[in-house]
Amino acid sequence: MTGRVYKSTGSWYSVKTELGEAYECRIKGKFRIKGIKSTNPIAVGDLVDFELEQNNDQVSGIINTIHDRSNYIIRKSVNLSKQTHIIAANIDQVFLLVTINNPPTLTSFIDRFLVTAQAYSITTVLLFNKIDVYDEDTLNEVRYLAHVYRKIGYECIGVSALTGKNIDKVKALMRGKVSMFSGHSGVGKSTLVNAIEPTLDLKTKEISMQHMQGQHTTTFAEMFDLHYENADGARIIDTPGIKGFGVVDMDKEEVGDYFPEIFALKQNCKFNNCMHMQEPDCAVKKALDADEISFSRYRSYLQIVAGEDEHYRTEDWD
Repeated sequence: MTGRVYKSTGSWYSVKTELGEAYECRIKGKFRIKGIKSTNPIAVGDLVDFELEQNNDQVSGIINTIHDRSNYIIRKSVNLSKQTHIIAANIDQVFLLVTINNPPTLTSFIDRFLVTAQAYSITTVLLFNKIDVYDEDTLNEVRYLAHVYRKIGYECIGVSALTGKNIDKVKALMRGKVSMFSGHSGVGKSTLVNAIEPTLDLKTKEISMQHMQGQHTTTFAEMFDLHYENADGARIIDTPGIKGFGVVDMDKEEVGDYFPEIFALKQNCKFNNCMHMQEPDCAVKKALDADEISFSRYRSYLQIVAGEDEHYRTEDWD
């Protein structure tokens, strides 16, 4: 039988067939010794083949084949630095939720996420959430960031899960697609998903005022079928809150190719192998000096090239 992985708990996988039949499945041990360095050989969104087995009165499955992935979102496994963690696979688009405060989303996190998505040709939409509670100064920060990212080709939408602002716009983008929602803990992913599909009733928690961080509500990534009007088979992958995002499997020479504004200028550099740092006649540095590209984006580029990790917090999901 063939099905799609809807949930992974690390040892058991919920798999749903095209007919809508759901089975709890395990994997054969060989998947763990095939040289896959990921902490999870199977991810939500994977298409798998499995065989059914009878165990007393229960029927479960044994996964024996993982189909080739069209793409995936991957990050460094923080507690196991030499391994990686595949967040989800076979995704049509990602919605990255951003909040200016309560909790803050730093541009370095946004840029690392966008670089990884760009590397795997996954469309990313930035959702600036909680705009209903921002004062004018904070809204100006939202407008500035949205300008920075729209200028380089990313769609940016201000949303409010509580008031419903632009929820219909998000639902229209999700129509007929597999969409992944991601972002820090506390940015409102589960609340937003509930606004899109109230019947899911995902658990939510308040922000910890002591640390201005979200409390973990989603323990494992999970896919859900959506049934709102004109959903046309839309599915959503809700993911645990991510505190840090380490870029993996990327040579420093190719990092610039995943920054659209740098990629567009590289052909104008004097040297074909220009790293846009100390080289003479660098088109990227000239654009930076002329305020034609964002300094925060350029700083993120330098950090990734240098192999610098974000400063992870101990409660990072892993």
